[in-house]
Amino acid sequence: MSKKFFVLGSNSFSGASFCAHLLRAGFQVYGGSRSAEPHSAFLPYRWEENQDKFSFHQLDLNENLPEIIDLIKQEEIPFVVNFASQSMVGESWDNPGDWFRTNALSTVLLHEELRKLPFLERYVHISTPEVYGNTSGFVDEHHPFNPSTPYAVSRAAGDMSLMSYFKAYNFPVVFTRAANVFGPGQQLYRIIPRTILYGLTGQKLQLHGGGHSERSFIHIEDVSAATVKIALEGKIGECYHISTPELISIRNLVEKISERLGIEASDLVEVVGERQGKDQTYSLNDNKLRETLGWSDQISLDQGIDETIDWVKTNLETLKGQPQSYIHKP
Repeated sequence: MSKKFFVLGSNSFSGASFCAHLLRAGFQVYGGSRSAEPHSAFLPYRWEENQDKFSFHQLDLNENLPEIIDLIKQEEIPFVVNFASQSMVGESWDNPGDWFRTNALSTVLLHEELRKLPFLERYVHISTPEVYGNTSGFVDEHHPFNPSTPYAVSRAAGDMSLMSYFKAYNFPVVFTRAANVFGPGQQLYRIIPRTILYGLTGQKLQLHGGGHSERSFIHIEDVSAATVKIALEGKIGECYHISTPELISIRNLVEKISERLGIEASDLVEVVGERQGKDQTYSLNDNKLRETLGWSDQISLDQGIDETIDWVKTNLETLKGQPQSYIHKP
C-alpha cells in the first residue's frame, strides 16, 4: 500500500501543487481546505490522471478541528503536511486577530491533538522566512527570529510552540521555510502571474516602493520535491530552508517578464508607496537541505516564467474572470 498524506491547506497554490507532486509519485492523498475547491485552473492536482488516489474534504482549521482529527484517525494517516495559514503580509495589519487566530491559536490546538496519535510519523509544518525579518546576507536555519508584521509574529508564535512540543513530547515535527514560490496555477495577486496577466490585458501594475526589494524565486515543483524528501527523510525537530542562490529585485523581475511578453516595462508599471513593515531582503542558506538530503533545484527562473506565461495564455479567458486581488476571509 502507498503511504498516506493529509495535506491541510490543499486549495493553496503550494498545497495544491504539493498534492499534484504526491499523486505523480503514487501516494494516497487527502486534501483539506476551508473553502470549496476553486476553478481547476488553480488546482494542479486536478490536472493529474490518477484522481482515484485523491479525496478533497472541505474543513476549516478554525472551525472543524474535531472533523480533521477524526479523518486522520479513521484513515490512520501517518504524514500530515500543514500549508494552512493566513498568509498575506500587508493585509495582516488590517485584521491582525484573524492572523493570530489561524496561525497561532488554531495551529497550537491542532498540534495538541496530533501529538496524541500513536501512528503519526511526521508532521511537516510549512513555515516562512518572514519570521526572520529583514536580513543581511544568507541566513541559516538557526537565525534569530525578528518578525516585523502581524503575519510574521503569528507564524513565529506557532513555530516556537511547535519547538516546545518537540522538546517536551518528542513530537515528530519538521519545518520548512521556502523562498518565494511561483509556477503555473498560482493565485493572480502574486507578482509573477499578476505581471503576466496585466501585461497581456493592458492593465497597470503597481510597483510598491519602486520594486527595489530583493527576493529569491523558486519553482513550486522544486519546493514540492524538497518537501517530500523532508517529510520522508528529515530529522525531527529540524528546519530546512528551500531556496536558490539567485536574488532578483522585483523591478528586474517585472522587466524580465515584460521582455518575454514583448512589452515595455515602463508602460506596464506604476510606482506607489512601500507597504508597511515590508522586509527589503531575506536570503536563505539552503546548504543543509542540499548536503544532508541530496536535494537540488532543477527549474530555472527563466524556464519557470515561460511555463507560467504558457499557463496564463492557455487559461486567459478563464483568468480574466477570476479575482485579481487578494480577498480576505476571516
